[in-house]
Amino acid sequence: METTSGAVAQAPAVEGGQQVSSARRTVDGYLQAPFPWYGLDEAFTGPRWLMQVGTSADGAVEHGSIGHGDEPSVKNEAGSTAEPKEKFAVVVTVAANPSRRSADGTGLLEATSVSSAAWLAGVGLLSFTWPGQMDHSLRDDWLDQQTETAWVLADDLEGADWSTLSLPVDGVPTPFHYRESEFGWVLAGSTPEGVHVGAYGRGMSAYGLGFAMIKDISAYA
Repeated sequence: METTSGAVAQAPAVEGGQQVSSARRTVDGYLQAPFPWYGLDEAFTGPRWLMQVGTSADGAVEHGSIGHGDEPSVKNEAGSTAEPKEKFAVVVTVAANPSRRSADGTGLLEATSVSSAAWLAGVGLLSFTWPGQMDHSLRDDWLDQQTETAWVLADDLEGADWSTLSLPVDGVPTPFHYRESEFGWVLAGSTPEGVHVGAYGRGMSAYGLGFAMIKDISAYA
């Protein structure tokens, strides 16, 4: 999926090495989207916060993320089996677009699919993690490699790395592709409203989640 802001930008923005608080993130990009946004349903009563939107080469909003629970920081996985302190789930909404011409007519933009949602969710989870034995200076190379792996996995949703999980979307049981890793979990599916939904998280079980259309995204501002 061709976007001007990559999947890693699903993580909270950073300035000078410091995470930017959700209060400073803008709802404007979300309001420009021609598709509905999804988040966890009303059964989740914890904090909710905006992350970032992704746009196509012509500036159209194509995807974005809503966070739930603790705002995650980058976690260094040191091999501990202790319960993670941060408990969060991030829901990624992706517009369901067919293959189409770019705004300048010079080429084709890739179609979006459930695989797009799975890839964005997979890389979003990676953006908060790196192996404990790895030096900070090597993290970019590791992230590039893992991003490619996330795409390969997302492109084979029927493969052995994925299982099927049924979760409610607007109250209707909906099949999702689901996988777990040492970094957390990732899932992806589609909604009747014409969007694809991905999600990733850590410290919160995916099995008890439900999704719902956000009625008023401006309430997050």
